[in-house]
Amino acid sequence: MSRFAAPIAEQIWDMKYRLKDASGTAIDGTIEDSWRRVARALAEVEAKPALWEDRFYAALEGFKFLPAGRITAGAGTGRTVTLFNCFVMGTIPDNMAGIFESLKEAALTMQQGGGIGYDFSTIRPRGAEVKGVAADASGPLSFMDVWDAMCRTIMSAGSRRGAMMATMRCDHPDVEAFIEAKKDPARLRMFNLSVLITDAFMAAVKADGPWELCFGDKVYKTCQARDLWNRIMRNTYDFAEPGVIFIDRINAMNNLAYVETIAATNPCGEQPLPPYGACLLGSINLATLVSNPFAANAALDLAALDELVRTAVRMMDNVVDASRFPLPEQAVEAQAKRRIGLGVTGLADALLMLRLRYGSDAAAAQTEAWMQAIARAAYLASVDLAREKGAFPLFDAEKYLASGTMRQMDGDVRDAIRKHGIRNALLTSIAPTGTISLYAGNVSSGIEPVFAYAYSRKVLQKDGSRTEEEVVDYAVRLWRETHGDAPLPDYFVNAQTLPPLDHVWMQAAAQKWVDSSISKTINCPEDISFDDFQQVYMAAWDQGCKGCTTYRPNAVTGSVLTVSEASDKTPSEAPALVNANADGAEVVYLSEPLDRPQALDGATYKVKWPGSEHALYITINDILIAGHRRPFEVFINSKNMEHFAWTVALTRMISAVFRRGGDISFVVEELKAVFDPRGGAWMEGRYIPSILAAIGGVIEGHLIAIGFIDGEGMGLKSDPKAEAVSTTMRPGKACEFCGSFDLRMIEGCMTCGSCGQSKCG
Repeated sequence: MSRFAAPIAEQIWDMKYRLKDASGTAIDGTIEDSWRRVARALAEVEAKPALWEDRFYAALEGFKFLPAGRITAGAGTGRTVTLFNCFVMGTIPDNMAGIFESLKEAALTMQQGGGIGYDFSTIRPRGAEVKGVAADASGPLSFMDVWDAMCRTIMSAGSRRGAMMATMRCDHPDVEAFIEAKKDPARLRMFNLSVLITDAFMAAVKADGPWELCFGDKVYKTCQARDLWNRIMRNTYDFAEPGVIFIDRINAMNNLAYVETIAATNPCGEQPLPPYGACLLGSINLATLVSNPFAANAALDLAALDELVRTAVRMMDNVVDASRFPLPEQAVEAQAKRRIGLGVTGLADALLMLRLRYGSDAAAAQTEAWMQAIARAAYLASVDLAREKGAFPLFDAEKYLASGTMRQMDGDVRDAIRKHGIRNALLTSIAPTGTISLYAGNVSSGIEPVFAYAYSRKVLQKDGSRTEEEVVDYAVRLWRETHGDAPLPDYFVNAQTLPPLDHVWMQAAAQKWVDSSISKTINCPEDISFDDFQQVYMAAWDQGCKGCTTYRPNAVTGSVLTVSEASDKTPSEAPALVNANADGAEVVYLSEPLDRPQALDGATYKVKWPGSEHALYITINDILIAGHRRPFEVFINSKNMEHFAWTVALTRMISAVFRRGGDISFVVEELKAVFDPRGGAWMEGRYIPSILAAIGGVIEGHLIAIGFIDGEGMGLKSDPKAEAVSTTMRPGKACEFCGSFDLRMIEGCMTCGSCGQSKCG
């Protein structure tokens, strides 16, 4: 019997986490093999590896503990990869040599797939004097453009996409340009942007006082703080960026404030990190720990939670020693502080199983209690590790216990730390879990509410067609299994209907016991007023959050999923997600290309056109998606220089079409229909109207050979994208991996509901 609750879960495992050799042949035969591989790899650093391998396996079994995807995909593979998800790069020097050395470090980190954060506040503003060269500075945004181009280059070279975060202080002279940078849709597309908001700035906003923009000792401009705040809010309202990070609060609450200053976060904001800081992630699946769901005696097993947290902390601490790092400075930083980011997923489902409405006072109180239990277990487990293996090298008991987070910690935990030390400087974080939550049976993601009770998912078949399947939320599926077709109770709420301030309330409840931060998206309705939208951010500040990210669908950001109106329907009837236009025609095309792997399989074909001195050599390379091959790129080579310009143009255009996903077989029919007015030629007993038609025939033969189409003449006759799309649909962006317009903003990261792809891992 399959361990997977739905086909999407098994497909995600096969595509992202299953170990395969270079030819694509599976080495992990089952999900149990993957769990065993990870457990064995993380136990290798133990004095008794066999004992801990079994305990680690038990934690992984049944999707109870979910290491971040980089660990599941990389541990035990023997590959030169990092198991860390999050990096903040070194402080950028304010000189040309230092800036480009930092760029090189970023490229090396992104080559291994790390998501990186950078603070660009250290670069002098645009127009500032550059002494010694009689020139003015171009400012930090110009260098951000360079970083952006580097990221696109790394992607085009076939490396896994790593997201980037750029931060800038609210008192930097170029902050106004930074705030409005995303108004240009073609600029800084590889970056998430966040403004570093200080306590002094928030005080000035509330007092409607003046605010100085300065660099070094020079004040470049004085403005009204509230005007600058409104500018941030207006751009976030219209363009979903920039986010805000309450940086003074982060530093005040940091356990390591005595040895580091934080000025940036990883791309999704859950890991504020110092220069060269690195953190790994993992999540406790709370939904798997609830007994008697939906009954009066439903409860989360706190003893099981405690044991699972303790095992997870040990596993993650071992990752620090088992992982490789892109840069030596990152390895030194990780070893000196041994940061880990243990969080949760399935929170909303667990609350539903206890009959608690997400966003209610009772749900917030229960969330705070669970997060406190996790924090206690994690800190005590780390104390036990310190007794056994030693405290982290930079541990100073009195300074550590004086930090903001530790001052609120329970007395017995503080006493244990004072006596024995602690192995890991920081232990808790709530990361984006969009992909791993789908892999674990479509549990609710992180601390987010259920996004939707069910939605339609398109599954790509080898012939290019798609079949439709229903993906059901974990708690809803359990309800159906135990209650049949009975309507969902009124405590079932989701992200589409939840008031924004309820989101904030839940984020604040969880934040109290999270020593790092939380990746969370506060979904706002499109028709929310600007004043109400601003109040979401003020509420996040007032309630103690460390940052705030919102998403309001509109004509710019795109209404990426169509949700049926709840109106007078029962909870069981609404809302469901629809991924089709009014005519029922699915849109499956990409706005961004598929990522290219390092190596691709393919074939080369020779075409000798009668009358031409030199042959054409056509190479078609394929990519493997969900176990099926599809064409990815075409190269046409010939010694005949007469053909050079048009063959280069043709290969680029065809390859661009191939990389956008969907059924691309119409390309064959378009090429085969081209005729040459000078006459065609007879080849292998049939008349071919042009050399382009001959190329189309070669591509068609290849598509048949790999099983993409069933036979000759069975490709599409026209490009479906050319067909009109209903004006009632605003599809927004397409998934860069599978092409579906099935994206959702979760935990600050766009995640595809169709294939589970997320740029955040």
